[in-house]
Amino acid sequence: MVDAPSYPNTLPRPSEELAQLEAVWAMPRGWRIITDVNNTVIGLFYAAAAVLFFLLAGILALLMRLQLAVPSNTFLSQEAYNQIFTMHGTVMMFLFAVPVVEAMGILLLPQMLGARDLPFPRLGAYAFWAYLVGGLIFFSTLFFDLAPTGGWFMYPPLTSSQFSPGPGADFWLLGIGFIEISAIAGAIEIIVGVLRTRAPGMTLDQMPMFAWTMLIFAGMIVFAFPAVILATLLLELERAFGWPFFIAARGGDALLWQHLFWFFGHPEVYIIFLPAAGMVSMIVPTMCATPLVGYRLIVVALIATGFFSFGLWVHHMFTTGIPALSLSFFSAASMAVALPSGIQVFAWIATIASGRLRWTTPSLFVLGFLFIFTLGGLTGVMVAMVPFDWQAHDTYFVVAHFHYVLVGGMVFPLFGAFYYWAPAFSRLALSERLGKWIFWLMFAGFNVAFFPMHLTGLMGMPRRVYTYPAVMQWDVLNMISTIGAFLFAAGIAMFLVDMIRNLRPAMSKPAGNIWGGATLEWLPNNVYGPRSIPAVTSAYPLWHHPQLARETEDGRHFLPGSITGLRETIVTSPFDATPQYLLRLPGPGWTPLLAAVLTAAFFMLLTVKAVVLALICGLLGIAMTIVWMWGSDLKPLPSVDIGANLKLPTYATGSLSHAWWAMIVLLLVAGSLYLSYVFSYLYLWTVSPQVWPRPSALAPIAYPVLSALLLVFGSAILEIARHVLPGRSRSSSAFVGLAGLAVAALTGALVIDVFAQWRTGLRPESDAHGAMVYMAAFLQGQLTLAVLVITGFSIARSFAGRLDRKRRVVFENLGLLFHYTVGQGLLGLLLVHGFPRLAG
Repeated sequence: MVDAPSYPNTLPRPSEELAQLEAVWAMPRGWRIITDVNNTVIGLFYAAAAVLFFLLAGILALLMRLQLAVPSNTFLSQEAYNQIFTMHGTVMMFLFAVPVVEAMGILLLPQMLGARDLPFPRLGAYAFWAYLVGGLIFFSTLFFDLAPTGGWFMYPPLTSSQFSPGPGADFWLLGIGFIEISAIAGAIEIIVGVLRTRAPGMTLDQMPMFAWTMLIFAGMIVFAFPAVILATLLLELERAFGWPFFIAARGGDALLWQHLFWFFGHPEVYIIFLPAAGMVSMIVPTMCATPLVGYRLIVVALIATGFFSFGLWVHHMFTTGIPALSLSFFSAASMAVALPSGIQVFAWIATIASGRLRWTTPSLFVLGFLFIFTLGGLTGVMVAMVPFDWQAHDTYFVVAHFHYVLVGGMVFPLFGAFYYWAPAFSRLALSERLGKWIFWLMFAGFNVAFFPMHLTGLMGMPRRVYTYPAVMQWDVLNMISTIGAFLFAAGIAMFLVDMIRNLRPAMSKPAGNIWGGATLEWLPNNVYGPRSIPAVTSAYPLWHHPQLARETEDGRHFLPGSITGLRETIVTSPFDATPQYLLRLPGPGWTPLLAAVLTAAFFMLLTVKAVVLALICGLLGIAMTIVWMWGSDLKPLPSVDIGANLKLPTYATGSLSHAWWAMIVLLLVAGSLYLSYVFSYLYLWTVSPQVWPRPSALAPIAYPVLSALLLVFGSAILEIARHVLPGRSRSSSAFVGLAGLAVAALTGALVIDVFAQWRTGLRPESDAHGAMVYMAAFLQGQLTLAVLVITGFSIARSFAGRLDRKRRVVFENLGLLFHYTVGQGLLGLLLVHGFPRLAG
């Protein structure tokens, strides 16, 4: 624990410290602003891009509503409607909902946690630019008649090469898969930032609720998104090379896609909802001027919601013929998730009842959220009941339900958050008068648009149809829905007017704490956050310590200036936020932007089969990443005084290092991806056991045994290399030789395994078993390539004198990745060579 420093007779810190701080954190001028990596700049860019995609997807929705306003309409052709329908859902879910939440996290979390910045600014910048470039390229396919037509869910066999021969599905698979990787990069930044860069003394039970929800949000991304990434890999390999993962005639199964997609898709609803709930939990106490009721109970409810959400994916598959026992289990889980959500709703109501709610624009959006989301939750319980779901499945009742949940549960809190936090980043607050008009237009328009869809769904109107005959008598309700959609759009248009009139981003001296908020983001701040980082002893520090704002502005707390001449923040322990070391942060640079653009080019050029150009861009992207990483892992300096006579080291290794934590999170992502593969392998075996070979047809057991021995040998050699890391004056030849031998053993194990399978005559395009066997090698090869690159990077650093026994974080992370790769390889050998022998 850290006590708050007390300076009863201390004068403000010298002005030279402030001048130095401003110089170190100065933003590039003019168009060079795009090279900055500061969280405030990237967060504002990120939020603006997400709002842009929201507007684009909204325009597509209006086009669909115009098409459905009257029966037998010819405003849009069937092909155009299918493209617009697919792009609307895809953009809303992949390019708006998750990115805007990450944007708010990157923008708000450092100020809220009392940090100068998140621990990996260049990773955050890379995630944003990759998302923006990839998203714009993907959306532009609509203008060249290249957009996908298979729906935002992309179910095969409709999206197989046989039924969707054009490149539209490939743009979806490679583009969205790449954007999901960008989202994972942002999640790693958020997890490590929340756990390791909180203000001294900010224990987990004093953390702002929004930080809790962002931590759970990012953790859910780590475990949910790999499933859809694997699904996109499988379908793209099937389309490009004929590997039959989803082709029933060769042992595949189209339902495998649904299992993988909805294992991601249903948690994504809560991935979107939980941060919005965190925003509500921040707004309500401020507007009621009272602490949030049931803080710890809400945290438990948030964790429970995240846990339950992973047991709901079959909720979307009740009509696919799954066994009755499975139906009962997933139906019960679907209803059980309503309990933790209800706890949060009652806590907000209790907080409102215990205080006195001010009728501000943020308050109105919160109340609108409570009304709409509650209705969405009620219809959610209805569709969780199997008999009702059989009747309402794939009708407009479901469309109404998920819009009530997603728009009510996410968009309304988000707009409330825009009005609530705008004064923290803008010289002017947004207009209260316009804000109230905007709320009522959006609230009325939303309900007029979507409530009638419950009725059209119960009357039998199916989803995804581009027109309907007049005899069905759906025309009046559809016209009402279209009017409501345009009313909602009028509210959005008025919001844009308010933004243009009043939003003036201010890196210093924003409008400030006009609401009387109690958390650290309301301290006087600049592009670097508060002038000095306070010690925290309460969940509501500004209420419990009224002089805190003046003290931090005077530089009376930690890190009042730049000690090392670089951007800096404090790394604290994950549970009780005890200061552990001073983290030196990078400044502006081109490499994250260039790496993101080149990575996007790699994926998009693959889509149009420009393989050579794609490989060139991929290699250049790796080179840009290596360049930016070369300047990381700075040389250790002597311990420094960060204020209040507290001295901290400037370097940490092992589990103390923030980089170690980031690698652990990345390995959890890799593990989730591979477990999704293991599920897919076993699922296809249960569906098509006839294509799995008899034990006598498998590769001789000597091959997998030799591969396993090489894997274990590689791990052992790398551990020996750890003990011969060069000293400052020692030669690195022993280390180089051992590291090279270790990676050679890892590569050799993969080559032997592939050779053994090929020697038996097994081919990936032959049947589902062959495709799954070579998919294991593909996934192992990805990691082996990464290990090879990082090993070369480590060897180069050792020759340059940047890797030794003290300065060894790069090698420690290599070790983590190497040993994980070995473990995954051993599991793959057991699955591919051992399971068929046991099952046979």
